[in-house]
Amino acid sequence: MTTTRASLLGITIVAALTLLSAASGAQRVFPGTARDTSNVTRLIILGSGTPVPDPERAGPAYAVTYGTRVFLFDAGAGVMRRVAAAGLPIDGMTAVFLTHLHSDHTLGLPDVIHTTWVMGRAAPMPIIGPPGTAAMVDHLQAAWAEDIAIRTEGLEHGRPGGHRVTVRESAGGVVYDSAGIRIRAIPVKHGSWPVAFAFRIDTPDRSIVLGGDTAPSTALEEASRGVDVLVHEVYDSKRVAPERRPGGSTWPQYLREAHTSDEELGALAARAQPKQLVLSHVLRMGGPMEEVVAGVRRGGFTGTLVVAKDLDRF
Repeated sequence: MTTTRASLLGITIVAALTLLSAASGAQRVFPGTARDTSNVTRLIILGSGTPVPDPERAGPAYAVTYGTRVFLFDAGAGVMRRVAAAGLPIDGMTAVFLTHLHSDHTLGLPDVIHTTWVMGRAAPMPIIGPPGTAAMVDHLQAAWAEDIAIRTEGLEHGRPGGHRVTVRESAGGVVYDSAGIRIRAIPVKHGSWPVAFAFRIDTPDRSIVLGGDTAPSTALEEASRGVDVLVHEVYDSKRVAPERRPGGSTWPQYLREAHTSDEELGALAARAQPKQLVLSHVLRMGGPMEEVVAGVRRGGFTGTLVVAKDLDRF
């Protein structure tokens, strides 16, 4: 087995996890980029896109860094190219967290697992996600079994076992707590997924909530009260209509049950009062971004609002 299965109860990843990652020496960056290891929390938007293959926006992925630690949240398409462009380690992260297992949030997961190995990772990399994560990773490792064998047994002489990861499945709660950084998985409702998460990250100097994909959530709202940054998905309420495609007739119902409209987000943020609201994973459905922003304002939020772009830093 390439993964370690854990209880479906919430799991606290303690200091041993940090030591394990540190042992891998995950500090190699792409030539020409600068590595920021200051003890200041950075949120980097690695991918702000949706399932639509927008060449300007990679699939959903976010990095939170503090010192030499790098935490990756979701792994959408193109994630490792954005990791390289951001000057983050290309040979491994401290830990990877998944909000849910939709393809647009996980298409880059084999890239994260195998590219970090090819770039020098030697120690197992922790992956924390909802139930089903272990099975997904097992299948991904099996899909690349021949590649793994050739890279290690052929003339490349790759690091034996460097592709390995450890998987922890959680149903919510604290999933990382070490050396001043605490990460909590917050169960949210996202369509038919039995378990989906938002994440709250508390560091010595900042508090950040990453909403993932979610319908309006009381738990997420409570977790977001007064945080420094709230990153939240949103859809344009003025553009909701059945679409001419397979499954398009129930598109409005899906949006209402699985996502958060601009006006709903505006009302949520008005109550939670984050210091900064960042819109990402925006479902515009052909409308202008300004229309979505206007909807958030119409919902009642008057604070600082930014529309995320790939490689933005907060």
